[in-house]
Amino acid sequence: MTQFLKNILPFNNRTEMPTVLFVVKKILAFWLCYIAGLFLAEGVVILLHFALGKNMFVGDVFDPQTITLITYYGYSIISGVAVLYWKRIEKKTLSEMGLTKRFGNYFTGIIVGILLLVVSVFAIVLTGNMEYRGLFENADPLVIILFIGGFIVQGATEEILCRGIVLHTLKDKIPTWIAIAISTSLFIIPHWSSLFEGSTIYGVIGVANLILISIIFSLLTIRFQNIWVACGLHSFWNAILYCVLGLNLSGKDETVTAVFHMQSVGENIWNGGAYGIEASVITTVVLALAAALIWYRNRKRVTAK
Repeated sequence: MTQFLKNILPFNNRTEMPTVLFVVKKILAFWLCYIAGLFLAEGVVILLHFALGKNMFVGDVFDPQTITLITYYGYSIISGVAVLYWKRIEKKTLSEMGLTKRFGNYFTGIIVGILLLVVSVFAIVLTGNMEYRGLFENADPLVIILFIGGFIVQGATEEILCRGIVLHTLKDKIPTWIAIAISTSLFIIPHWSSLFEGSTIYGVIGVANLILISIIFSLLTIRFQNIWVACGLHSFWNAILYCVLGLNLSGKDETVTAVFHMQSVGENIWNGGAYGIEASVITTVVLALAAALIWYRNRKRVTAK
């Protein structure tokens, strides 16, 4: 039993063990970093409230917009925990996590994200289920910049956990498609609670789209041999959707400020209803075609193991 625990518990850098135990160990490492980071981040939020004269325990809290920004920037604590774990316990370099010197791939990810969003939104507009209503009224440039910064932190954190600690480690030990499936499952679980708050159909489509975008993140990580491209795509998909186009993001409340004012017409599977275009079947088609194209051009790397 002692040896078994030494093998699976993520508090050492042992790798000589059965493959199944190694996989379990990496899944536990993901949850260790995620939960420990969340716990520390919550502590910082509480301290921040009290430091600024607010008492969370009696309902005296910041406004929703400030809370959202604090939440996004709080992801930096989770990233810090993940990097600390990687360097101190795994005893590996950041390059081995996928944070290589090829930072330029981050901008490749941004371009891919823009293309996927533009095609998806334009297709929905053509169906008449979304419309452009001009520039966003009373747009606040400072708030937009702050939100973009928050999305940069949040997107990078999720990629460090899912594609860095999990995929980048497992793909050399098990068949690549299984490593992608595991990292995708771990990517979906934290998003699960918001997926089925409304109609079940939007939740099902949302899950399908999360699977597809996660596969795209993973395939690009394998193609470029780093996670920068996934970080850029992930962060700026969210930032452009919310801060530029002014659309609902993952079922969250209506956009507070943005550059443009795009709006869904009614609620249906074409525009994703209250959840937004991430629960749209049109987005499903776009992401599926993109995933198939990336896989086809990258199939030798993916099927090599």
